Amino acid sequence: MPPPESGSSVAATPPSAPPSPPHLPAGEWRSYVLLFRNNKNYLRFWLAGVISQVGNWFNYIAVFVLLNELTGSGTAISWFLIAKFLPTAILAPAAGVIADRFSRRAIMIFCDVSRIFVVLGFLLIREPGQVWLVFALALLQESIWSFYDPARRASVPNVCRPEELHLANALSGATWSVMLAVGAALGGLVTAAWGWQTAIVLDALTFALSAALLATVILPHIRRPRAGKNTWRDYTGLNDLVAGFRYLAGHGHVAALLLVKSGWAISGGLLVMLAIFGEQVFQVGGQGGGGSGILYSMRGLGAAIGPILVWRLLGESDRDMYRSIGLAFFMACLSYLAFSQAPSLAWAALFVFLGHVGGSVQWVFSTTLLQKAVADQYRGRIFAAEMALLTLVLSISTYLTGAALDWGFDPRDVTVVLALLFLLPGVAWTLYAKRRLHR
Repeated sequence: MPPPESGSSVAATPPSAPPSPPHLPAGEWRSYVLLFRNNKNYLRFWLAGVISQVGNWFNYIAVFVLLNELTGSGTAISWFLIAKFLPTAILAPAAGVIADRFSRRAIMIFCDVSRIFVVLGFLLIREPGQVWLVFALALLQESIWSFYDPARRASVPNVCRPEELHLANALSGATWSVMLAVGAALGGLVTAAWGWQTAIVLDALTFALSAALLATVILPHIRRPRAGKNTWRDYTGLNDLVAGFRYLAGHGHVAALLLVKSGWAISGGLLVMLAIFGEQVFQVGGQGGGGSGILYSMRGLGAAIGPILVWRLLGESDRDMYRSIGLAFFMACLSYLAFSQAPSLAWAALFVFLGHVGGSVQWVFSTTLLQKAVADQYRGRIFAAEMALLTLVLSISTYLTGAALDWGFDPRDVTVVLALLFLLPGVAWTLYAKRRLHR
């Protein structure tokens, strides 16, 4: 049986965990070994995410290939990505309230089990007339994920000590990235060799394994008593939602950090271009999947080493992270300008790798700074709001990218425009960080 959850604990870390060293540098590989050795609870939490993420990328590549077979349309790929992004923008307020009011472990397990049945629904698709089902299933799958993600990210400080937080976020970003690389590459190989249906079945199995591992994680559930009698505003979560917005309005530095990922999302249509370059510009293999698998894999590899490398080279303090976020936007801009003119898949893969060294720095550093700055009782709502804005901007960028392709614009020209858009948030963040760091 899974270990019981605490109903009254207010500690951010499990009381039974053994002590850890006072400082574990995030730029040293030895620190991650010590994290796993000293915190077995976090190890199980981490492994559940690893398994689930591998399946997610199997799913992405399989559906890219399926849509290419059914439609061959850039707009179809855009609509699939929009279906993956948009639910979070709509459901995030409710998801954040739920993540702050109920057992985060129970939320994650329920979401994993639900997604088993959703992804198996892709196996029902047989002909172009059923392409609507691809979008419907993607919408439902991502709606479930919208509740899973804020619960998981808000839980990290509850399974780690403060001195382990840098390590956990660097590891989380690197793990997501490596699983993207491994999952996309394996997904491309499996799809090319045995068809997209096999990749879908494997994705369903990963959700089952993830749920089983999460059931073993000790994750304190903090119950906060309310003063006075509950009203309908309490039961619907409206008071919690309003309190979250008030917290955000009163903490400008939190609001600024919340916008970092949305700044990257302005150029989020590049995710469409990876699939277009992989499946049409540099097609590999008869059944497809190989080219997009390689590019998504290199995206993951670049993102895996980005935060660890930058922490080692530029430092781990909050001041260092503020500066690095701005530099990362400019690195992404230059890398994708080069990608737009790549003469071959090999060169394209290299530039994707470099671009996402920068992209991962924005993601991991802003997440770490938010986890350090936001109180536990607001954390789920803040992360949900962050993802809502991110996915809304990402959906708009993705739609416009697909539309531009269908209007006849050359893929390389579209990529140039998307790359240059990185300059807008890059300049804005650099000016903001300069003012904040010189107060």
